[in-house]
Amino acid sequence: MFQFFANIFGFILNFINDFVGNYGLAIILFTLLIKLIMLPLSIKQQKTMKKSAKLQEQIKVLQFKYKNDPEKLNREMMDLYKKENMSPFSGCLSTIVQFILLISIFYMVRFPLTYMERIDKTQIDTYVQQMKDDGKEVSQAYSEIDVVRELDYLKEKFPEDENLHKINLNMQFCGLDLSKIPQQNLGDWTVYIIPVLYIISTFISMRITTSMQNSSKKKKDDVIDITENKEEERNEMEDAMAQSNKMMSWMMPIMSVSISLVAPLGLALYWLVNNILMIGERLILDKVVKD
Repeated sequence: MFQFFANIFGFILNFINDFVGNYGLAIILFTLLIKLIMLPLSIKQQKTMKKSAKLQEQIKVLQFKYKNDPEKLNREMMDLYKKENMSPFSGCLSTIVQFILLISIFYMVRFPLTYMERIDKTQIDTYVQQMKDDGKEVSQAYSEIDVVRELDYLKEKFPEDENLHKINLNMQFCGLDLSKIPQQNLGDWTVYIIPVLYIISTFISMRITTSMQNSSKKKKDDVIDITENKEEERNEMEDAMAQSNKMMSWMMPIMSVSISLVAPLGLALYWLVNNILMIGERLILDKVVKD
């Protein structure tokens, strides 16, 4: 499945790359295009988040009221979701789509000759073997990236090979080599620029999301009357959720750093641009999309 989408994305990215002549700029435009295609889903997700936030207080009241009767609680919660025409699993679709995008684009960036340039695997293996025979270092995980990096050398070795001469992957972008993998270039400080910017954008995105959630909570607190016992119960639940969110706010950047260090910078650039666009999208949709 991931290869199927990687083929589609590779065709689109290659088309953009042939038009603009720069891999980094092509990734930026590709990311913008994907965001536009996904906009209807993002709007639906924003509506779901706002609607879900409104339901949380009612759910907490039910949880307190029926805390000793789990079966009754489940029935009441299902009735509430049904009444509000909302599914408790409504957020799953967006998560699944994001996961498919993540893996498929990782495949595409990892194997640019396969998914972008449509070069036969047997031919790629020939290039890799030639590089190994001449003592050049070839990464097992990113052999196609190494082929792109050694393109001029391979053109001398295979002067009649049309596949090599049609490859149009200029991976130099704003002074950065997007073919580099931080783990393999630890002494080159430039490989940390995009991953660090990505982590910063991740923190900003989380802060904005938290701020929106707190704003929504404050509005509900202003209109909902709740007894002292219910207030205590609610505060305990919110403290637990806050601790969970705090852990996630640290876990996500740590995971992001780990992945960014072992993947080509082209993938990190996609994540960075996607994060920046997502921050703008959330701020705009929060103002435009109504409950």
